[in-house]
Amino acid sequence: MIFLLASCTKENDNFTLESVNDYFPLQVGKYITYDLDSTIFTNFNQEMTTKHYQAQYRVDAAVTDNLGRAAFNISRYLRTDSTQPWTIDNVFTAVPSGKSIELIQDNLRFIKLMEPIKDGASWKGNIYLPYDPYRSYSFADPVFTEDWDYTYEAVDSSLTIGSNNFPNTITVAEIDDTIGDPNVPGTKYAERTYSVEKYAKNVGLIYKEFIHWEYQSIDNTYTGFGEKLSIIDHN
Repeated sequence: MIFLLASCTKENDNFTLESVNDYFPLQVGKYITYDLDSTIFTNFNQEMTTKHYQAQYRVDAAVTDNLGRAAFNISRYLRTDSTQPWTIDNVFTAVPSGKSIELIQDNLRFIKLMEPIKDGASWKGNIYLPYDPYRSYSFADPVFTEDWDYTYEAVDSSLTIGSNNFPNTITVAEIDDTIGDPNVPGTKYAERTYSVEKYAKNVGLIYKEFIHWEYQSIDNTYTGFGEKLSIIDHN
């Protein structure tokens, strides 16, 4: 009996009964402002270039999705810096489906968060994506989005981003894959895919980093894209 009690205690050390809604709060009027770095390839796809913006994500309306579920529209506004006015750039849909949070972006549906919130818990966050969803960015590996295991790490950790301190955060490690190295002589093909997101309790997404690129030695070119978000403020 002592052994069983000890085992149960150890197994539940990093377990929380918190809802995913705590880490992705959805109320009309809520906003989060970020520094946004967008990565593209220029100079005939031979150079990696980063463009900087500020982005604000605003929960604009409660709606119903195409499956008849309660959902929320999230509008993204961009500007080059704080002296410029906001310009709407895109509209996403977030669906709090009870045990998960789904995000529909450019008609692509991701499962961003899933219960239980526990270190090591994982799920197939890209399971609803179609084959080759980013075909215009990928010339060699059309299925780089398949079979990702979104996994919780650092559950209930404190994190500081800029001047913001968040006492309760979770990290979702989505993918970290590398094939080859363009800097090694003789490399014909190389690929890098990395994605991670961090959420704060009662705030939402506070940090995101995504990069995917593919390299072909035949013409020394890259194809890919990336995005990094770091929270500035929120309400």
